[in-house]
Amino acid sequence: MNCVLLPKNTKTIRDEQQVRHIKEVLKAKVGDNLTIGEIGGNIGKATLAQINTNEVILTDITLDKKPPAKLDLTVVLALPRPKVLRRLIMDMTSLGVNRLIIVNSYRTQKSYWQSPLLNRIDEFVFEGLQQAIDTMPPVIEFKKRFKPFVEDEFGDLLTEEDDAVVAHPYAEQSWKAYLDGLKSKSNHENIMPKILCIGAEGGWIAYEVDLFCKHGCTSVSLGERILRTETVVSVLLGHWLAE
Repeated sequence: MNCVLLPKNTKTIRDEQQVRHIKEVLKAKVGDNLTIGEIGGNIGKATLAQINTNEVILTDITLDKKPPAKLDLTVVLALPRPKVLRRLIMDMTSLGVNRLIIVNSYRTQKSYWQSPLLNRIDEFVFEGLQQAIDTMPPVIEFKKRFKPFVEDEFGDLLTEEDDAVVAHPYAEQSWKAYLDGLKSKSNHENIMPKILCIGAEGGWIAYEVDLFCKHGCTSVSLGERILRTETVVSVLLGHWLAE
């Protein structure tokens, strides 16, 4: 937690985790400065006026810094195991993904959709924002029917100039070769794809990859190694951060 995220016009912190962090991790004292952010707004500083048992009161609040820019990227993610989803939500929020669409896939177990962790998505987003000192949450959507989503909605996410990729370990084209090809044919500085499709454990099946490709995607591979979803997300999103 590198900043304390608060609702608009809030001067009193009562969230148990935030209060504990201020007292036990930061070991803050009255008069110390605290990095804060207003949900959906700016980032800034506040002075600790009072530190009580269950609350912290702020004063001299200044919110004068804009949050970091979002990545110009939509991630389409096959719903993974709930515990993995928690980490992915936090990581992708911290990395600045603008939009996340969580979809069903052949290898997504039906029980995943009934997990109580799905009701805690906002909590995981909150943790990711506080880690990255950000205030703007990503847009998150759930699509339980894969084929109708790809056939009826996926194309609307792209313009004629946009590129989309689907990660697949058995794709003929490597990620590096794909990027080199984009750079060679583009005069724009930002040539990164606008959509990135990532499977869950076991990846996408061939039918799913083919359907994505039929509707505007290029399949790319990170090599022969079979990687965890978390690893793939970190490796690929690092390229957007570097742009």
